[in-house]
Amino acid sequence: MGRRFNLISATIALSILAWDFSFAQGPPQKSSGRSAGLDRHNNQFRGPGERRGPGERFFQLSPEERQAFRKNAERWLRMNPEQQKLLRERYNLHRQQLKNEAEATLRQSGLRLDQNARDQFEARYLQERRKIERELREQFETKRDQEVPQLNERLKKEFQSRQSAPGATSTSTPGVSVTPIR
Repeated sequence: MGRRFNLISATIALSILAWDFSFAQGPPQKSSGRSAGLDRHNNQFRGPGERRGPGERFFQLSPEERQAFRKNAERWLRMNPEQQKLLRERYNLHRQQLKNEAEATLRQSGLRLDQNARDQFEARYLQERRKIERELREQFETKRDQEVPQLNERLKKEFQSRQSAPGATSTSTPGVSVTPIR
């Protein structure tokens, strides 16, 4: 019972902390404490004060999104406090970089917007960036999944031929560069 309560309470706390990380709807407005943003389920902008709470938003997620959220919550619970702190710092740094990029994009556009419109622009920029990054991640994973079996087969053939060659030793080094990719 105690472990289950801890898991539930930690999941709720994590949802409040990490919700913005995965499913942010935009930053709160400085003046009224309310926010406006894109409602991701019907692609319409919501006005100030129409923001959903974490519990309600959780049940609005697709089953895949819920599963991903649960996995992240479980991973968070397995982390020690130093790892959690490091992850929060990395997230805050990434979030600040994206905010700076959104501000630069707004400046470069030449638009003159009031604070509400600026907040909506920033929320939309962050949402679209997350979408682009998710799509690129999926493309990268798909490409990797296609190429890794080919790599494995090439290496298998290369090292099988070395193994069967007379005088081959197990200490031979491959003729492939091992330069890390950045």
